[in-house]
Amino acid sequence: MSKENSKGINALKKNQLNFVEVIALSVAIIAPTFAMSMNVGLMASTVSYSVSAVFVISTILMGFVAVSFIKFNEYFPSAGSVYTFTEKSLGKKAASISGWALLLTYIGFSAGCSSAFGSLFSSFIKELTGVSISWIIFALICEVFIWFVSYTDVKLSTNIMLVIEAVSILLVILLSVVILVKVGSTKGLSLVPFKGNGNKFSNYGTGIVYAILCFGGFEGASSLGEESKNPKKSIPLAIASTVVVTGLIFVFVSYAEVIGFGVSASGIGALTKSSSTIVDLSKNYIGSVFTILITLAISISAFSTALGSMTAGSRLLYSMSKDGNVPEIFSSVHPKHHTPYVALNIILAIIIIPVLALFKHDGVEVFGYIGTIGALALLVAYFITSLGSLIYFGKKKIWTWQLIIPVIALLVLAFTFYSNIYPIPAFPNNIFPYIVLAWIIVGFSITSIYKKSSVLPAASKEKVAN
Repeated sequence: MSKENSKGINALKKNQLNFVEVIALSVAIIAPTFAMSMNVGLMASTVSYSVSAVFVISTILMGFVAVSFIKFNEYFPSAGSVYTFTEKSLGKKAASISGWALLLTYIGFSAGCSSAFGSLFSSFIKELTGVSISWIIFALICEVFIWFVSYTDVKLSTNIMLVIEAVSILLVILLSVVILVKVGSTKGLSLVPFKGNGNKFSNYGTGIVYAILCFGGFEGASSLGEESKNPKKSIPLAIASTVVVTGLIFVFVSYAEVIGFGVSASGIGALTKSSSTIVDLSKNYIGSVFTILITLAISISAFSTALGSMTAGSRLLYSMSKDGNVPEIFSSVHPKHHTPYVALNIILAIIIIPVLALFKHDGVEVFGYIGTIGALALLVAYFITSLGSLIYFGKKKIWTWQLIIPVIALLVLAFTFYSNIYPIPAFPNNIFPYIVLAWIIVGFSITSIYKKSSVLPAASKEKVAN
């Protein structure tokens, strides 16, 4: 073992992940099953029957956002993801801002989805055995377990995520097919979910916000830039495939959900009031055994998101450390497992805090709080990345007319962020933007202070040497 390895400071293991394992991370963070169970009712509360129409529009819009990530990965595949792209295009200070924003996203998604898993798995156990166990127990077990898997082997973690999401997506698609067959053979299918249905532009705006946030995490594959095979081809393809495939799933499943509840006043009322649309539809169309199974699938999908977010977050922190934005210790890689274990330890310690602090609330409610904070931070990171692509590829004359793509992305992201802060939401949602701002300011300050403290000793040594 080399001296470098004996200290645990080395590089991540290269060329160990194939295309399917790379795409698994992006799909896991998005978690289509979980998103479809929790978000369709919220969308219906603003756009009524037109949920599928909104998903069609949102898939196209997210395609514009994804193009910048795809292009950057063709040039700079790196564990730093958004952070690295911003550093190459806008400089180190902007990179620090985007890095801290994206880190908050991954921490928020990991903590929030662990909480959701705790609540959903608690419900699963109660339905199965009749025994009530506090959600926080399962949430903490989830956090420790995802840390262990991420710590042990990234290949293992991506394969776990791949299996989890594949099974859960197949179950939801099966449910959707059953719904469409049963409704089609009785009442007949309708194209109403793809129509305008009298919605105002503002209704579509709010609905698109929810839909776009369903796609949050599509860039996750970028964090595997140093561990994947042929990253300049596999990662761009993984990101593009994720947006297209999940977009199609969202359109199809949301259509089945609206049709399943019914294109009527009572149907849309039941849809908007449902706490888990997939679970309720399972009860109505298949039966109790499948409902228990799908409840487990949704909870495991939340687990998968938490695992994917911790995996991506640790790579980001590792990359920021290598570039001197945080202490060098965070770039330590385990000599046996080839994972950034110190970064993983820190993320585990951080995500435990909000779960313990909010234990009196329901786990799904905690997910809503922490997940929203993470989503707002993600919009900041996406915006900076799109701005960076506009400047970098424009200056290098790699893009000419294609510059319209990041311009459209910037407008979409700005509108989405604005829609989340105005009209001013009720407490506690009204303080979430300030939490994001405070995190970025504190993070940027930590980086600035650390860089200055690192320069001073180096300058002193140089002076003594002279």
